[in-house]
Amino acid sequence: MSRLALVLSLLLASRALAQSPARDEAPPPRTGEELIQQMRQRYDGKWYRTLTFVQKTTLPDGKIEIWYEALSAPGRLRIDVAPLDSMNTLIFSNDSLYEFQRGKLARATAQVHPLLVLGFDVYVQPAGVTVQKLRSLDFDLGKIHDTVWQGRPTYVVGAEAGDSVSRQFWIDKERLYFVRSLEPAKQNASMVLDIRFQKYRPMGGGWLEMEVLFLAGGEQRMKEEHTRPAVDVRLDPTIFNPEQWTPPTWLR
Repeated sequence: MSRLALVLSLLLASRALAQSPARDEAPPPRTGEELIQQMRQRYDGKWYRTLTFVQKTTLPDGKIEIWYEALSAPGRLRIDVAPLDSMNTLIFSNDSLYEFQRGKLARATAQVHPLLVLGFDVYVQPAGVTVQKLRSLDFDLGKIHDTVWQGRPTYVVGAEAGDSVSRQFWIDKERLYFVRSLEPAKQNASMVLDIRFQKYRPMGGGWLEMEVLFLAGGEQRMKEEHTRPAVDVRLDPTIFNPEQWTPPTWLR
């Protein structure tokens, strides 16, 4: 082979490599379902399964409450509202919400928690389970487009470009974590509910948002600030039992 032919061959090969995705880089997802599969695969065996933290919650009326939270993914979250001797507790389990007041079960409601699914469960449960839950929440997984959110490339699932009303969730393109959701309010379809996960930090092979904002009609209604996070904590499964209230033993 002549020197010129060799140079041309190497040049063509380098261009082909530059234009093709890296071996460990997945191609851009064409649907929300493919994106969910990529999120699951990216953190397979790496994302933490248990998490505890203390949360400062600023309510719509400006009142501040302290919540103690424990998560066991997939599907289980417990919130104990201070003071702990009030025994006021919320438990998300079995796609339901159980509300305890003074240690007694006051209410049980069927509810798939979208923030639990998109923020945590997606990384540790089969992708098909996540897809099924998201479809049950009326996300259109056939729609996906790119945008930029807070200076970072982002996928938007559930809406066409320019649509800020339809039910949708936003995923950071590089790190593949949940950053935002939009949906019309149930009692007022003209008002958009906007939930934002932000101030992420690396945690136990995955990530954890340290702040969550809840907006309605463009105005902030609630704010959650997380402190003292710990992952891969040993949690007694009984703390998530909706049939009987038990103390938050991880705080001992």
